[in-house]
Amino acid sequence: MPGRAIAAACSLILAAVLAGCGGGERDGSAITVWTEENLPDRMAAQRAIVAGFTERTGIKVDLVGVAEDQFSQVLTAASAAGELPDVIGALPLASVREMEANDLLDVETPGAIVESLGEDTFIKRALDLNTDEERLLAVPSDAWAQLVLYRKDLFAEAGLEPPRTLSGLLAAARALNRGDMAGITLAVSARDSFTAQSFEHIALANGCQMIDARGEVALDSPACVRAFQIYGELARDYSVPGKQDVDTTRATYFSGRAAMTIWSSFILDELAGLRRDALPSCAECRADPEFLAKNTGVVTALSGPDSPRPAQYGEIVSWAVTREARKDAARAFVTYMMSEGYERWFGMAPEGKVPVRKGYADAWSRAPAGVDDKRPLAAIYPKSVLDALRTSPETFSRWGIPQGQGRLVGAAMGELPVPKALNGVVTGSLTPAQAAAQATRDVEAIKRGLRQ
Repeated sequence: MPGRAIAAACSLILAAVLAGCGGGERDGSAITVWTEENLPDRMAAQRAIVAGFTERTGIKVDLVGVAEDQFSQVLTAASAAGELPDVIGALPLASVREMEANDLLDVETPGAIVESLGEDTFIKRALDLNTDEERLLAVPSDAWAQLVLYRKDLFAEAGLEPPRTLSGLLAAARALNRGDMAGITLAVSARDSFTAQSFEHIALANGCQMIDARGEVALDSPACVRAFQIYGELARDYSVPGKQDVDTTRATYFSGRAAMTIWSSFILDELAGLRRDALPSCAECRADPEFLAKNTGVVTALSGPDSPRPAQYGEIVSWAVTREARKDAARAFVTYMMSEGYERWFGMAPEGKVPVRKGYADAWSRAPAGVDDKRPLAAIYPKSVLDALRTSPETFSRWGIPQGQGRLVGAAMGELPVPKALNGVVTGSLTPAQAAAQATRDVEAIKRGLRQ
């Protein structure tokens, strides 16, 4: 799309969102709620939940969908116009920190909500990732997990254990890389944020951090150099050739031409054949559409040679209350969405909305997943898979978030310095040490730009 068209499209989005913000009363009888769950079917589901809230409380809700890639721009415009919403839902960790850095959050109401619901009913790690200096910045809602998916049947034939360590991942990829079967299919596209997420999954397992305890960029640390080396070896020697990305890695695994892949939990409904635009196509799948689902195991957290403590990449999305919110109404709304409305909220897409409140495991496993066809996850996957997914938020880690560098994380996801450096390792133009040094320089430059 030409530049003028992009600008025009963005202007239309801003105008629509700001119109939505300005349409409500400025008292407790109506609130404006933004949601990043903006797909049509999910907007419809949320409107039904919101109608229940209004019927219960009498508080009207103006629900406005905002695209994730437009969020920062729309937020800036709304803040400048004095038209912030009261509540924002499905907000990623980096966006919560962006709002904190710009002093746009109410940092008292989230803690009060969690206290009223019971702090012990939340997964501690979800609260920790949303906490800064003992202040809870937002109410964690649900999560999706980055996973290693592996062919249980092929592993059993080869006498291999599930790949729970980076050394095990390498050994399995080496052993199963033969003929038309790749040991693993990994994202390497320098222009794909999915590459950044996949690499961070490996890097966290090895104790590699983007930012150290002093707040300095640390991508050239020995742990990070080793992570570049491991990922580069996997992608160069045991994956399929070409610029593999979010779509091609899934397609390769679905075709039965890779023994492993790294993908988010959003793949689980597609793996079971519940989305017609992303169906498994392996030879065995023609006779049994659920062949891959039956023969796929999942590993959540990994450990590496430089860090025995298991860790993984995952996203916690949260409910944020803004500094301009009508606090009583906002508190009532978020409380409702985390209690009476909670099952319908995560039921919109249970494969990618793992509850971070305890006590909802059975409801989550029974919630219908899928798009064109719908079936509960429990009707497709064994308890071991669901238990691994349900408990995965307990081992989530993220670059920059605990160090309060959410704005930097968001900016790095926009410019993708790590995938660019990683691509050099895969193509052979950079050594792992050179890639780590290049990524460090590029992230340092992004960090300096944020200060200006």
